Amino acid sequence: MATVFETRLIGNIGKDAVVKTMDKGVVAVNFPVAHNKNWRDKRTGDQRTKTTWVNCTIWKREGANMRILDFLKKGTLVEIVGTPFAKGYLQEDQSIKAEIRLNVSKTNILRPAKSDDDDYTYDDEDNSNENEYSNSSSRVLEELEQDLF
Repeated sequence: MATVFETRLIGNIGKDAVVKTMDKGVVAVNFPVAHNKNWRDKRTGDQRTKTTWVNCTIWKREGANMRILDFLKKGTLVEIVGTPFAKGYLQEDQSIKAEIRLNVSKTNILRPAKSDDDDYTYDDEDNSNENEYSNSSSRVLEELEQDLF
């Protein structure tokens, strides 16, 4: 019996895509996507948000059409479909890090990032002070980006 292990993610790209050339003519296009879960705290009535960062990779052959890079910009709202996996590693300071990764099989641009001639405005500071998760998520993303990109 065949099995399927696939995830669909809708979120905003947190950093412009970065291209890395690997061995044997393989190219990796890496970019982080933020998924926000919103809820109202029943006890206090406050609006809460938890941000989960997923590091996405599109695999291509060297010389393949790279037009997707024109669209994978910070602030772009995307729908991503792919195979998820978790990766853990030990840092030099002996702390353990873990991350969620997604090998992308399909990308759909839902709303492009703001550009100078667009009417669309994207405010990436929307959730910066709403809860305890936002600041820690930003720090984790920065650390992961340093390790991954």
